[in-house]
Amino acid sequence: MQLRTSPLDASHRDLGAKMVEFGGWEMPLSYGDGTIAEHMACRERAVAFDVSHLGTVRVRGGGAFDALQEAFTNDLAKIGPGRAQYTHLLDPADASVLDDLIVWWVEDGWFDVMPNASNTARVLAALEGTDATDVTSGRAVIAVQGPSARALLRPVAPAASAVPRFGVTRFAWHGAECIAAGTGYTGEDGVEVAVPAEAAPKFWEAVLAAAIPPAGLGARDTLRLEAGLPLHGHELGPGITPLQAGLGWVVAWGKPSFRGRAPLSAERERGIHRRVRGIVCEGRQPPRAGNEVFVMGERAGEVTSGNYSPVLRTGIALAFLPPSTAVGDTVAVDVRGRNVEARVTPLPFVPPTPPRS
Repeated sequence: MQLRTSPLDASHRDLGAKMVEFGGWEMPLSYGDGTIAEHMACRERAVAFDVSHLGTVRVRGGGAFDALQEAFTNDLAKIGPGRAQYTHLLDPADASVLDDLIVWWVEDGWFDVMPNASNTARVLAALEGTDATDVTSGRAVIAVQGPSARALLRPVAPAASAVPRFGVTRFAWHGAECIAAGTGYTGEDGVEVAVPAEAAPKFWEAVLAAAIPPAGLGARDTLRLEAGLPLHGHELGPGITPLQAGLGWVVAWGKPSFRGRAPLSAERERGIHRRVRGIVCEGRQPPRAGNEVFVMGERAGEVTSGNYSPVLRTGIALAFLPPSTAVGDTVAVDVRGRNVEARVTPLPFVPPTPPRS
């Protein structure tokens, strides 16, 4: 299968990026300074990610609102045009999270739904019968993240830099019609900007020229892990419900119906058998997905995501553990055949840095 590429592909190669396959796309893993340097640059100042591998399903028309309400777990009635919302698409059979996504409510009758890289087809199928179109190939999405993100982006795109957190705004950049949302995936402040494909390389160049260095998927993953944010295929996916992932707040029980409501309601009534927790390990050796976790010498669960934390300078992980496991409990993680002591800790592992104006 031929991998898809971003409109910024040539730019990444010119910058010497290490390219990898991700969700059917070839995307930059890191640049010359490496993942840890990119990670710390985001925590301390700002970086720019190319996240064009995310899908964009544009849903328009008078029936768009009702269709999205029926398809997804969260309640769009809580927000309005010019706002964004995190939500889930569930399997109607068992309430597994088929995808977690962001809905950009651009204006009345216009929604841009942002699924994960390989899940666009699932979202289109869930919205069958509506005016839903895959417009992924026609744009790039650039995420500028970090405490200084808005200040550094302001000279490049003032309207984008001013978009509120979880706000959405349209703006023109050198004649190109763009959309910005105050969202991200790092735990830090920032914005994501959808730019028409033909204008994207120039916009990317302008962002980098504003002293915002590029960062790749490696730093994006370590940043989201420190922020305690889920990754589809790890903390979410087949057999994993929002309740098990600790994301019950994404479910609007007050709505009359949504896909997967019946099995999810049944799970809520009987109680979950596992829940995602954060654990901090002793030492620098990072746990990895699939590592077993033990409580009092008995296998209790497994790591869903694990890595070295550049900020904490130790191994951290998200793991499925029994619901009775509490913050402060001591557990052990089997890392390469050696039991590493760890403790259950609140999330996020690393709080966000206050934004700088």
